[in-house]
Amino acid sequence: MFTAPLLTLLLVLSITESPVKAANSPISVPITRRLNFSNGTYNLVAHDRARLQALRDPSKHGQRLINVPLTTNVFVYSISAQIGNISYNLVLDSGSANTWVGASIPYQPTIASVFTGQPVSVIYDNGFFDGMVYRDTVTVGPGLTVIGQEIGVADLSGGFPGYDGVLGIGPVALTLGSLILTPAVPIPTVTDNLFNQQIIPANVLGVFFEPDAGLQRATTGQLTFGGTDPTLYVAGITYTSITSIPPASNFWSIKQSITYGGAPILANTVGIVDSGLVLIAIATEAFQLYQAATGGQLDPVTELLVITGIQYNALQNLDFHISDKIFSLTPNGQIWPRALNARIGGQLGSIYLIVHDIGTPIGQGGYDFINGYAFMQRFYTVFDTTYSRVGFSETAFTAATTN
Repeated sequence: MFTAPLLTLLLVLSITESPVKAANSPISVPITRRLNFSNGTYNLVAHDRARLQALRDPSKHGQRLINVPLTTNVFVYSISAQIGNISYNLVLDSGSANTWVGASIPYQPTIASVFTGQPVSVIYDNGFFDGMVYRDTVTVGPGLTVIGQEIGVADLSGGFPGYDGVLGIGPVALTLGSLILTPAVPIPTVTDNLFNQQIIPANVLGVFFEPDAGLQRATTGQLTFGGTDPTLYVAGITYTSITSIPPASNFWSIKQSITYGGAPILANTVGIVDSGLVLIAIATEAFQLYQAATGGQLDPVTELLVITGIQYNALQNLDFHISDKIFSLTPNGQIWPRALNARIGGQLGSIYLIVHDIGTPIGQGGYDFINGYAFMQRFYTVFDTTYSRVGFSETAFTAATTN
């Protein structure tokens, strides 16, 4: 996910205290979310369109394209990574898998550094880096140290001022093509190596976000390396296999169907779970059915559906049918936080829906939905490489009315 200094809404995740760890157990790292408005309004749909385009188009090495203006970027997740004596502030991205540094603070080789001689290049939705690969000791939190992690060291990068690089937590297949001389060779991710070096018991990442009310205050989330934290969800985890259908299969991809108020709007189909997408995107025909059912009108400024108070009171659950479980996004979970309306160019008191058109008909875009951050903040999410699956569960905030 691309980052920039002129972010209108900055969501930062950083380690705030020592993790909880037992011998060969999952390691839960507390993270803090900070909301920081710094540059007026932004367009959520434009941001998500850029992300969608980047997910559909493979990286084209050697190009210097910044596809989206810096001011359209919304959410940035960052985590501190220690290499040698230097702490790097890295973007945490579930839609990529390379880890690299040098965008801001230069990399300084350590006694543990090994220069591989491999050139590497990655292009993001609106940023890029070119550089060389080193192996080094990388620490992403207390108790989370990888020896011999392959990292990119940027000679040239764009779109990342204020940040030092990226820590990718997507599937390792997303690294394919990034090594210029050996594009068919993957680069093990940090999570892969934490598991391979027996620091964590499984190649699993549990992700928890708490819905915010649009207030500029710190709230807590949590990343659990190696498993899940049962204290953060209220039912068992429902798992579904990662799909084998490209191009979605390169990402955290699943199959699901969607109903609104019990009526089908999207049949069982392939899509992606990605925290880098702010909203929830669905195929054009499904979006049209959702719009008709809710009565929403497309707002020309925000490009979101806007509804009246009467229509909000009549909203039904938007149900995601995953495996044998229904995950219900409540009416409040379907709207943008009203306290933040001005920040998206919206009107005070208006009600904006967070479901938008993915931009392609069913079956023609490579995937027919993306469950973005708006979905993940209502459901605990598990990215499980060990068993090639993604899991979900309700949390204490699934039915929150904070929006």
